[in-house]
Amino acid sequence: MKKWLPWIIVAIIAIGLYTKGKGFYNEAISLDENIGEQWSKVESAYQLRSDLIPNLMKVAERYAEYEQETFKIVTDARSKATSIQIDPSNITPEQLTQFKEVQSTMTSALSRLLAVFERYPDLKANENYKELMNSLDRVEKRIKVERDRFNETITPYNNLVRQFPNNLYAGFFGFEKKERFESNEGAEKGIDINDYKSDN
Repeated sequence: MKKWLPWIIVAIIAIGLYTKGKGFYNEAISLDENIGEQWSKVESAYQLRSDLIPNLMKVAERYAEYEQETFKIVTDARSKATSIQIDPSNITPEQLTQFKEVQSTMTSALSRLLAVFERYPDLKANENYKELMNSLDRVEKRIKVERDRFNETITPYNNLVRQFPNNLYAGFFGFEKKERFESNEGAEKGIDINDYKSDN
């Protein structure tokens, strides 16, 4: 019996490690899937904003024909923003940084377009403009909510893969810490539509 004792101990340890590793792997996969699903909602919210821009431009062009430079900036920014597609199952820090940069540029361009509207009272009185601004307000709020929820889904995953001894399993299975969606400096609040809404 004594000669089998070391092998029994090794077998028990191996079974324990396998069980723990399997549990870790399944939990990490589940949390990673949640992150991917929430990221899709973030992209969807930004896409809704991009979809509103052509309509805003159409209304603006009727009243602000001399603002072609601004229209071009907005068009170019929208084109770049909609060209970035990230695989939810494989979000890298580099991809997330690139996505944040183009969305920040889009936010800046859109703010510039909305500032143009301030110079055209007749445009601000237009019913289509008011309706689009209300839609944009809802989209901006949704972007913030979905972005915050994305960051919330990152926390349990990062806690799991960074704590000992899970970090050993994470290294073995290739699970790495995920980056949060932090807005670029000065873009934390996004666009405050109330700054541009008509009082008429």
